Amino acid sequence: MINERLKTLGLNIKFARMKKGMSQEELAERVDTSRITISFIETARQNPTILKVIDIAKALDVDINELTKSV
Repeated sequence: MINERLKTLGLNIKFARMKKGMSQEELAERVDTSRITISFIETARQNPTILKVIDIAKALDVDINELTKSV
């Protein structure tokens, strides 16, 4: 079963990435990871570390709170 908080985080990351017009590959390069990892995070199949979430927020130029807020 998918954890709702992970699902929300993933959807918020995907929304912020798409709003910036960035591909999963581009985001992956900016945070030094693979496209598959970004895909897994966005679909709640992987639980990222807090450090990875901070890196993603910086790469997307958004406040980390924007990625963790409930929809």
